Parts: sequence; C-alpha cells; structure tokens
Amino acid sequence: MCRAATPSLIRPALALAVMLAMGGGLAACSLQPLYPGGGNGAVARGLANVAVSPIPGRDGWLMREALAARMGSGANARYRLDVRLDDKLEGLGLLSNNTVGRERRTLRARYQLIDVASGAILLDATAGSDAGINVVSSDYATVAAEQTALENLSHTVADAIVAQVAARLNATPVRAR
Repeated sequence: MCRAATPSLIRPALALAVMLAMGGGLAACSLQPLYPGGGNGAVARGLANVAVSPIPGRDGWLMREALAARMGSGANARYRLDVRLDDKLEGLGLLSNNTVGRERRTLRARYQLIDVASGAILLDATAGSDAGINVVSSDYATVAAEQTALENLSHTVADAIVAQVAARLNATPVRAR
C-alpha cells in the first residue's frame, strides 16, 4: 500500500531544496565572506595591525576600549586609526510642568585609517548612532541611564567602524613585508 507523503515530511525537504538553491545562487553572484580563514585570515591579521590613537574624554576612553576589544592591541601597527567623537545629549518631550521627559543621546565618530609607513589616508568616514532615554524623577537613575546609553552607543559605533575598516583592509592589496 502506497501512502502519500505527509506535510510534515514535505516541508523540511522543501526547505532543504530552497536552501541549496539559494546557496548556489549566492556563489554565482561572487559574494565572499569578509573574514575568510577566521582569526587567521588576512582581514583578521590586518585588524590586529591597527593601532587606535588615544581619544580624549570618557566617551573617547569607552570608544578606544571597544575598538581595541574588536581589533586587538595593534602592537605591530601598520595602520593607525584616528577617531574624533561628537557626543550630544539633548532634551526632548517637555512635560506639562516644563521639565524634560525624554532625552536623546547621539554619538558620532569621524575616523581615518592611515598607513603608518606612507602616511596615506586609506579610509576617511563617519559612523554614528543614537539612543532615547526616559528622564525619571530620580536623578541617579537618569544619570545611570545616560551612562549606559553612552556605553551601548560606543559598542554600536565601534562595530560600524570595525566593519568599515575590515572591508577597506579586505580591498587593500597586501604589501610585501
């Protein structure tokens, strides 16, 4: 006796067929991973060769730490990353008693990737993000929320910077050592 395939068996097979077809399509359009070879690949090694210049202020310290955590120490720096930050906190949403009920924290970074040997600017770009903060009756809670927003924004902007630097290093031909 022949039984028809049940829907529970058809769906996984169909999903597998679609995934295989999509995988072949991606290969045909020549997409490549940004980090081929993982931590030992050329881009990962290039990121490890980027030294982050000191950035003034608490926001600068947070940004530099976030960048260093993603790229490494830059001990044998072939590249230098110069970053200038613009951190703004503005009040929004006035309440009926003329107090601010909401704030917006914006962190913008202008950065340059510089080849140390030649002094050439390989990348000149900006990255930024913003966060909304509720202002509550407790000043301590509001300040804590502002600081947490700055920490989170530092991580978000650092991720964007590292992605752009990695893409640029992936496009840069490797020099002879």
